[in-house]
Amino acid sequence: MIIKPDSVRDGHIGHILTRIEEESFRITGLRYLHLSQQQAEEFYAIHKERPFFDSLVRYMTSGPVVVGRLERENAVEHWRKVIGSTDPTKAPPGTIRALYGISIESNAVHGSDSVENGVIETRFFFEE
Repeated sequence: MIIKPDSVRDGHIGHILTRIEEESFRITGLRYLHLSQQQAEEFYAIHKERPFFDSLVRYMTSGPVVVGRLERENAVEHWRKVIGSTDPTKAPPGTIRALYGISIESNAVHGSDSVENGVIETRFFFEE
């Protein structure tokens, strides 16, 4: 998972980490960092041909982020429920994006969309 620049800037790191623990995730890795343009482009390379790619890279390099490695049974599926829809205005009440998201792009947190991508994304930030 990634706590995005808007959530870091607005002081929501603690709230989000608390929610993660309340949802029975184990935090097995945590890093505070500022992504370079190269890192953001590489991480989001899957979206390179999408019209929002340049804006996404600019946003994700606009300030520090917190990246985390989370574990629990059905971690990806459960995390997706906890964070809610990409569009915070459509996210169910009480989800992280409904609580802290600003827009579709500034939507508080990132979550892997599959177990396979979760493994790839985790390896991007953490050693085995």
